Amino acid sequence: MAGPRRRTVRDLRRGNRATVLSKLYFDGPLSRQELGPLTALSSGSISNVVAELVADGVVEEAGSVDSDGGRPRTLLRVAPGSGHVVGVDVGETRVRVELFDLSLSELARADAPLPDAGPDGTYDAHEIVRLIAAGLTQVLDGAGVAPASLIGVGIGVPGIVEAAGPAGAVVHGQTIGWDAVPLEAMLRAPGELPPQIPLFVDNGAKTLGRAEMWFGAGRGARNAVITLIGSGVGACVIADGVPYQGSSSSAGEWGHTVLRVGGRVCRCGARGCLEAYVGAEALLERWRESGGSWTSPDEEGALAELLTAPDTGQLLDETAEFLGAGIADLVNLFNPERIVVAGWAGLLLGPRLIEPVRRAAAAYALRQPFAQTTVELGLLGTDAVTVGAATLPLGRFLETGGVRRELHAGGESRMG
Repeated sequence: MAGPRRRTVRDLRRGNRATVLSKLYFDGPLSRQELGPLTALSSGSISNVVAELVADGVVEEAGSVDSDGGRPRTLLRVAPGSGHVVGVDVGETRVRVELFDLSLSELARADAPLPDAGPDGTYDAHEIVRLIAAGLTQVLDGAGVAPASLIGVGIGVPGIVEAAGPAGAVVHGQTIGWDAVPLEAMLRAPGELPPQIPLFVDNGAKTLGRAEMWFGAGRGARNAVITLIGSGVGACVIADGVPYQGSSSSAGEWGHTVLRVGGRVCRCGARGCLEAYVGAEALLERWRESGGSWTSPDEEGALAELLTAPDTGQLLDETAEFLGAGIADLVNLFNPERIVVAGWAGLLLGPRLIEPVRRAAAAYALRQPFAQTTVELGLLGTDAVTVGAATLPLGRFLETGGVRRELHAGGESRMG
């Protein structure tokens, strides 16, 4: 059996670049003097690495600060315009494509509604690929950005994502009728995305979780669960600072844990799933069954009408209890220090339901672990999935020290 690969001087240099670049990205602007104790690198190594990064255009000066009795210290930051990333949210009502600079400031966006599902509830994967490709062209043209400046495209999708050899990312989206859809290969087909662009594909709840952990309500936590409540329900489980994937990347399908044996039929075909009680689609169906109706043509508007309707108090109280019980399961299973309720429906329902949800979670969870947990609302709004998707290529860029990888024909594909 082959032993571990020996680290080379090139590996060491790249590791030092990654360490400095990540500190500047998350904690900058910083001076060279401040980087020393933060990175445990010598002053000589800091000087060499910074000189390389500045020469490559990845790092730039960002002003100066006075020092005690000496010359002013020059501050450094990651240059926002040194590259671009794209985040794509393949939701269950629309496809959103957003272009960002390296500071994740939005430069352009494109939204397109999903085509209607077929009679069997299946969404046409070829049409969704077309919408992604069209959205990418629209945002690049709108911002005047060349494809060559893209570090990569991150895509959040509903369902389970697995890497399947040369075909790249394959998506199993049971609730949208996708069974082993070779999304990566379809995106790489001639006439779709430029072949040189690296692609990164992951479950949408996990990309949302990355965004909240990097920039939002999860920041600073080592063990957390970021929940996504939209048309459906999912979660991103963070264990010791790292997203937990499970043996085949399906960990986090919280919406399909059984809340009531023999209960309501879920979109996945099973009965009693949490999603069948707290997902937006299910919540609206429960309202319809009780005699409610709405005028809005979309789920977001319909759910807003439900919240202001005079006859939905009992329905919302039941939903808070179901959601609290589901959160109690997360507390008992994972012992997180923080649980974040996010997703467009979670944020819409949150101001009305968060306190009864906390009370219900406390009633159903074991007391000791619940006392160590906080239940909070997400901070990043409805763009969190696209922001999180964009962090997939950005994270790779930081890990490699800002080195753009040489790509083979057909590009590079990675899961999140």
